[in-house]
Amino acid sequence: MEHHPTLIGDIVNRLFGWLALPLLEGLGFHPHDPTRPIPDHIATELFIVFLCVLFFLWFRKRLSAENPGGLQICFETLLSNPFQVGIYDLLDEIVGHGGRKHLAAIGSVGLFVLFCNVISLVPGFVSPTAHHTVPLGCALVVFAYYNFAGIQAHGVLKYGKQFLGPILPMAPLMLPIEIVSHAARLLSLTVRLWVNMVVSELLYLTFLGLGVSMMTWLAGVNMVLGGMGAIAPVIIPLAFVLLHVFVAFLQAFVFTLLPIVYVGGAVAEEH
Repeated sequence: MEHHPTLIGDIVNRLFGWLALPLLEGLGFHPHDPTRPIPDHIATELFIVFLCVLFFLWFRKRLSAENPGGLQICFETLLSNPFQVGIYDLLDEIVGHGGRKHLAAIGSVGLFVLFCNVISLVPGFVSPTAHHTVPLGCALVVFAYYNFAGIQAHGVLKYGKQFLGPILPMAPLMLPIEIVSHAARLLSLTVRLWVNMVVSELLYLTFLGLGVSMMTWLAGVNMVLGGMGAIAPVIIPLAFVLLHVFVAFLQAFVFTLLPIVYVGGAVAEEH
């Protein structure tokens, strides 16, 4: 999906482009534009991480068990809520005993995906998750983590036995099937998030353009109709902004739920 250069991309490249360019060239990568070696989606990711670090350092000092504020209650709702869809609720239900120790890794990925999804609502920003490399990177982190959790829980040999199947003579058949099955998780996580965010942004931009075109055409016919048509560029995009917010939260939830399921399968006692 094509985007115009963003302001945050310009700022990050001015600050760190001189350092990134020789590093990339040393690794054998040659940026298309040497003056902007850091792509906009990477610059936006770095900006999101920077803001998150500042925010949570500030937020940590304001946590209170006796008098929690509204923001703290919102975050506690993400952990546990009456609908049983908080991260703690899902870890307890799917992973079971000791599942909450995976909160830091899974919660960090989930929040990162959420912030990457919604940042495009701020004018001048684009969703990093609308670029295929970002969902792929998140999927690789999840893939590495749940396999590490399985190895940590059972050891290399015992965890590896799951790839051979329950019947040893069937191992030559089961091994490639299991490998493909686990590799498909990478593809599923990547494509689901990437395609949904691309389509969500594309719908918003397309209907915004249609609304502006309608207003311009009506103004050419009659100024009164043009004034009435001015509502279109506001109302139509607003509906798709709400859709984008819904998709952003839904995909962040899915990118939290599936890693929990994968971790639960990796650490299950039947291995």
